Amino acid sequence: MTTTYAEQPEFTTIWVTFQKEGIHCYPAAKDLKGVEFLQHPHRHMFHFEVELEVFHDDRDVEFILFKRELENLYNEGILKLDHKSCEMLARDILDYITVEYPDRDVTVSVSEDGENGGRIRYKKPVEIFSGEVHG
Repeated sequence: MTTTYAEQPEFTTIWVTFQKEGIHCYPAAKDLKGVEFLQHPHRHMFHFEVELEVFHDDRDVEFILFKRELENLYNEGILKLDHKSCEMLARDILDYITVEYPDRDVTVSVSEDGENGGRIRYKKPVEIFSGEVHG
């Protein structure tokens, strides 16, 4: 028996957005000409957008509740992110979602002030059987 994987041709998603104020820094910026100031703690409004695959069209995951659930991951007021990048924040959310909502495609985008950011896409593997069946 041989197993191969392929992308699904069509799927439905929901998406939610939210914002959180945060302070972070990029210590390695001290060596990057023109952006050395990033090495010091500085403030942003971090914009989050999360897209989640759903399995039917009638509130498989209710997006207002989903948004609140994700916002509650950051309910401590101003985020103190130390050296975390947008990509790292997106990875944190992705790691949470793949546990709480397994076997779904997910895209997480995080930007600084809605201007520049990072995005992570997780495509769940789709098993396709090819080969002979022996019974």
